[in-house]
Amino acid sequence: MAALPKPVAQAWDQRNGPVVLTTTDSNGTPNAIYATCVSMFDDETIVIADNFFDKTRKNILAGSKGSLLFITADNKAFQIKGTIEYHKNGAVFEDMQSWNPTKHPGHAAAALKVEEVYSGAEKLL
Repeated sequence: MAALPKPVAQAWDQRNGPVVLTTTDSNGTPNAIYATCVSMFDDETIVIADNFFDKTRKNILAGSKGSLLFITADNKAFQIKGTIEYHKNGAVFEDMQSWNPTKHPGHAAAALKVEEVYSGAEKLL
């Protein structure tokens, strides 16, 4: 695990629209979803609420790593890659419940642990 570089953490606060979360199945087939219910838990962890996961949940539980792509209001793109943990209780789950809209089920919290960070082709971490 590593901390998000400060400029990326600041860019996170300026993101525009949903993020794209990508996982892979056991055969290496990618699956990408848009996610709007997301938050930074700490400087090493981005959390995505599992409101309606299906293939994504199966991939995470099978041990898939993931990548998260977001774009800022000034059209600068960032990609964060890392291991994904799946929390159905505990501090990460409770935090997700505090910001996830009550109209959504919030089955669990998918926590992407920062390992690599890119801005376009430039590796930042």
